[in-house]
Amino acid sequence: MTRMPRVTGKKVVSALKSAGFIVVKVTGSHHHLHKPGSRLVTVPVHSGETTKDEIPVLQTLCEAILEYVYQAPALVERMALRIEELKLKTKD
Repeated sequence: MTRMPRVTGKKVVSALKSAGFIVVKVTGSHHHLHKPGSRLVTVPVHSGETTKDEIPVLQTLCEAILEYVYQAPALVERMALRIEELKLKTKD
């Protein structure tokens, strides 16, 4: 099966406007377009749409987050042990 091209919501709205559709309502991030004699079309236009250029940056960010998440339990355990050591020292 052929993959559909990735298109942003803004481009879809622009193409529909070129085809004679009119934006009749915007609810949150969803644009509702209508053309006489046609059905109402709803297009999600999200400001956070990802482009191909942003994917490497997001992948690096995800890797950094995962690395931190996997290291966090060990860091918490080390801090808990250090706190216990300090508590024992203050009791003496």
